[in-house]
Amino acid sequence: MTLIRLLKSALTSGKPEREAAAPPEINTLIEAHLQGDPLAFGQIVTRYQVRLLNFIYRMIGDRARAEDLVQETFLRVYRHLGRFDRSRKFSTWIYTIASNLAKNELRNLSRSPLISFDQVRAREGEEQRPVDFEDSETRPDDLFERRHLKALVDEAVARLSAHHREVFVLRELEGKSYEEIAEIMHCNLGTVKSRLNRARQSFAEIIEPRLE
Repeated sequence: MTLIRLLKSALTSGKPEREAAAPPEINTLIEAHLQGDPLAFGQIVTRYQVRLLNFIYRMIGDRARAEDLVQETFLRVYRHLGRFDRSRKFSTWIYTIASNLAKNELRNLSRSPLISFDQVRAREGEEQRPVDFEDSETRPDDLFERRHLKALVDEAVARLSAHHREVFVLRELEGKSYEEIAEIMHCNLGTVKSRLNRARQSFAEIIEPRLE
């Protein structure tokens, strides 16, 4: 098993395939919301909030701000959902909104002489790591190993440059296609593939010594 597959397995095993047997299609929820169903938008939020929190947190390294930006993401979705083109993929659209907010946050941080990304990361404790779902039937030693790998991944991802971090998280941790990533990042496929190759190399150089 490759390094990337090993780490991805540690991050994704036990995640919510357990949510619901047959959740409604997202376009069905959108239509229900637009028709006045008071519960539909809450179901959209439930479906995406954890993934968006993990994504934004890994982008900016500040859990409290990530929570704020997730709320802002859903506020923008709520405001503009009536204009959403349902021939597009909803997850790509909402990740594009979240990505833009995260990049704006990073630009704001870079302008501050008092706050750096590394300083923000250093303040985050173990309880501030991304939300994950764990299988209660997993053995304690397996849980320890998975948590250890997740910690190593978070640390390694935080050390990537911002544009390498984004493409790496979207592809390797969020499972987005190259086409989706190109749309989210507003660049062409060649740029996505080039950045991803460099991000993978950098990630491996950072994490492999920690796995020995």
